[in-house]
Amino acid sequence: MGNISNDTTESSENYLETILLLGKKLPVVRSVDVANELNFKKSSVSIAMKNLREKNYITVTDAGFIYLTDTGRDIAEMIYERHEFLSSWLVKLGVDETIASEDACKMEHVISKESFEAIKRFVSKC
Repeated sequence: MGNISNDTTESSENYLETILLLGKKLPVVRSVDVANELNFKKSSVSIAMKNLREKNYITVTDAGFIYLTDTGRDIAEMIYERHEFLSSWLVKLGVDETIASEDACKMEHVISKESFEAIKRFVSKC
């Protein structure tokens, strides 16, 4: 409903965002890295990676290295931007950092592109 694309779910968006962030701090990203980061079972992550591969959001090498496709990266970066912006905005409004991050994590998936852009424009004027 409020997802970026009709093809992505909140779960898919979280996985893509996690792969993006892990890719910034690790030389290569593997399923086990994603599982450890999210505190999920490796079997659950393997199923999710298969789904993301089928939707062409990621590629996985024979060695098990995960790479975002251009489409996957676009979704991940959009979700990450929303998370960072919403989290910092909530902190500026006086919300505790931990709560702000948790709320931003929920909001980033359901807010429409139009509403997010409107909030960004409003905040930039303040």
